[in-house]
Amino acid sequence: MSQAEVDLRARILARFEGTTPRHEPTDWRLLGVDAERGRRLQSHFPADPVPAAVLVPLVDRPDGLTVLLTQRASQLAQHAAQVAFPGGRLEESDPDVAHAALREAQEEIGLDPSRVRVFGYLPDHLVISGFRVTPVLALVTPPFSLAINPAEVAEAFEVPVSHIFDTRNHKARLRRVGDEDMLLFDLPWGGHNIWGATAGMLMTLVRMVEAAP
Repeated sequence: MSQAEVDLRARILARFEGTTPRHEPTDWRLLGVDAERGRRLQSHFPADPVPAAVLVPLVDRPDGLTVLLTQRASQLAQHAAQVAFPGGRLEESDPDVAHAALREAQEEIGLDPSRVRVFGYLPDHLVISGFRVTPVLALVTPPFSLAINPAEVAEAFEVPVSHIFDTRNHKARLRRVGDEDMLLFDLPWGGHNIWGATAGMLMTLVRMVEAAP
């Protein structure tokens, strides 16, 4: 692992290790924009969003961290064929958001929770489909195997975290949200285009790490 990869891993852990879920409406995020702009845009999103959680699995590879992502199945009613983190709505049986994220990851891609260590959380993100999503940050220790559920997931793939942190890979596009034109970012990788809520969560990760002292 290069020194740059070692340093990036250390910065991510230093910023988020031991953080707790942040559910306060004043801290909700949208599409990866800053908290202040996000508060202005909340009126264009559902007022009573459904609690959900996603796992942000950072795979601890010898040559650097990668993030494990899925491409959703094309037949799904919501977010079909989009790149996403494994996750879904909270169920009554879930004691907390971490349990929900781990459960969904096991159901969708067969990720064994014993290979996963939750270490922190991003602020909740609102998505236009009506969910308030808590991104659960976790380190995944190789080796591990996956068993993809084809009813929900078309494929799983990994993206180097260093690729996500490199601003040269952030492809800007203008999008109208409510009454504002916003500059949002896509993250292309290997024939996939990471955009929307998933790109927003990754951009929040980047910005929070880069802003840390």
